[in-house]
Amino acid sequence: MDFTTGGRLEVRITPDDVGKRISVRLVTEDRETGATFTDVVGVLTSWTQGTLAITRRTGEPVRVAEASLVAGKVVPAAPARRRGPAASAPELDRVAARAWPPVTSELLGEWTLRASGGFTRRANSVLPLGDPGMGLDAALRRVTAWYTARELPAYIQVSTGAEATQELLAAELESRGWIREVSARMLVAALAPIGDLDADASAVTLSRQLDDAWLTRYQRSSGEPSPEARAVLSGGPSVWFATIAAGEGATLAAEGGGAPTTEERGAPAAIGRCVVDGRWAGFSAVEVAPERRRQGLARAVMTALARKALDEGASAAYLQVESDNGGAHALYENMGFTVHHSYHHWRASGEDPR
Repeated sequence: MDFTTGGRLEVRITPDDVGKRISVRLVTEDRETGATFTDVVGVLTSWTQGTLAITRRTGEPVRVAEASLVAGKVVPAAPARRRGPAASAPELDRVAARAWPPVTSELLGEWTLRASGGFTRRANSVLPLGDPGMGLDAALRRVTAWYTARELPAYIQVSTGAEATQELLAAELESRGWIREVSARMLVAALAPIGDLDADASAVTLSRQLDDAWLTRYQRSSGEPSPEARAVLSGGPSVWFATIAAGEGATLAAEGGGAPTTEERGAPAAIGRCVVDGRWAGFSAVEVAPERRRQGLARAVMTALARKALDEGASAAYLQVESDNGGAHALYENMGFTVHHSYHHWRASGEDPR
């Protein structure tokens, strides 16, 4: 990365660049190896008392001593064009929110407060896409009071890593003692290639109805699913549920795997969910019985749902995967998905993370 003018390293950033995406080079002293250089790229979220705070694309905060800087410059607000459909982070966050709708919601300016009896952080957190209509401290008091009244911890979902994401808000929450918990990535892909995957979708049954059999495979169901869970899963503009019954999909298991175990008998071998919303098809809850993994069932579920979404006019796909789920990332990367941005759930300090 070029930091030079006429062959000289230069620091071309100032505290006035807070909120902009920057690239810096810093030097650190090592007793054994001498000076070493490190590059950091991210959004400059503060520059106070000789320390720069930079939030990387992944949401990781980095603090850099001003005295260690040897070069720095402002860089374009968004990285170079990625593969996959063009979209802004706010557009994707809004589409994903419609596909996972809360049972109860309320607007606070341009923030949306969402509650669903505690079923998933996504359906029980604030979506802060814009201005809350008041100062941040006042808004956070309103948020915590709203969730306290519903006997829920207060969470705020904050996106990072793309143009128009919320690194500054993340830094403000951190400075107020909020705690970053689960991080996830928003992945995108063209839809048609998923529908064209070399996968046998003949064993996949598609339905508009969320039934009890599907829920027996869903990992977030422990015991009887709550009414809130059923409402969130069934909500969205155009919802489809995919199921491969236990014992089905034998042609996908050419190298073995056998019949389901006794405890698994009756539960589907695989499930999935897709919500079609205009040009977008959002995939979620793609799950496979442990003894049936690596047999192509997940690809079959994705292919069947993609073909149905294509029939309804969608052309782009997205899904959300927790950052530490390496297996899922490998699966979806193989299908053509790429990372668009990350998001994180910040919890008010001192609250019980139920």
